[in-house]
Amino acid sequence: MNKTALFAARKNEPCPQCGAELTIRSGKHGAFLGCSQYPACDFVRPLKSQGEGHIIKVLDGQRCPQCGGGLVLRQGRYGMFVACGDYPACEHTETIDKPDETTLACPQCQNGKLIQRRSRYGKTFYACDRYPACQFAVNYTPVEGICAFCQFPLLIEKKMARGITRFCASKACGKPVTSGNRSEEEPRG
Repeated sequence: MNKTALFAARKNEPCPQCGAELTIRSGKHGAFLGCSQYPACDFVRPLKSQGEGHIIKVLDGQRCPQCGGGLVLRQGRYGMFVACGDYPACEHTETIDKPDETTLACPQCQNGKLIQRRSRYGKTFYACDRYPACQFAVNYTPVEGICAFCQFPLLIEKKMARGITRFCASKACGKPVTSGNRSEEEPRG
């Protein structure tokens, strides 16, 4: 589900400070109503909380794949999510931001795949989907390739001042590698 589409609908309620429409916004403390003219007008108001997992808005035209009921946007303990409006009869839920799966195999265990995850501080990293059995993780975007120095079967891409550079994903090696699999430190000739 597209995150921007969830917050595009308006409450059709005027801002008490400037008269513009109020929109549903998401912040670090949950959903709230904010003026659409922000930053010119800084009016905010919390949405009325109805306890754990309260409904923020009904998603018009969206149907539950399990029971056919309407889907709603809910605020829960761990953030916002999409759920069936017929809860507790139907317990269908969806995350707003689904993790990106890569086709890259985990270089440590060779059984799992690398998936995108978020730390509790909001930083993106890539880790093996077999966690906790395999604890391999990298903080940069993994790419397919083999390190010319240590033969580690994975490279990572870092955004540097001079552009995107590839490095060995092994913490023991970590040397820069060109797309031709030669080190950038080696003299060319």
